[in-house]
Parts: sequence; structure tokens; C-alpha cells
Amino acid sequence: MNKDQVKGRITEAAGKVREAFGKMTGNRQTQVAGTLKKDIGKTQAAYGDVKADIEKAE
Repeated sequence: MNKDQVKGRITEAAGKVREAFGKMTGNRQTQVAGTLKKDIGKTQAAYGDVKADIEKAE
């Protein structure tokens, strides 16, 4: 695993927690912020996956 994969998965997990907290408390703004953070983490992890695949192919 490269650092982009790790950071992405950590960010994704933090976003999931924040989104769930927003749902629990009924705070729509926190929920949306969590969803955005989760999506950013997914994107970063996917970038890391592609980067790792390219390194393996070389």
C-alpha cells in the first residue's frame, strides 16, 4: 500500500463517522460535510490504487 491509499482510506473512514454523527444529531451540515469527506477519501484511495497498479506494471 502506498501513502495515497492509506490516507484515502483514513479520510473515507473519518467521513463515514462524521456523516453518521450528522444523521444521529439531525445536523444536515455535518452530514453533508461527512459525505464530501468520504467521497474525497474514496477518490484519493482510488488514485493510490491506480498508482500502485502502474508501479506493478512497470
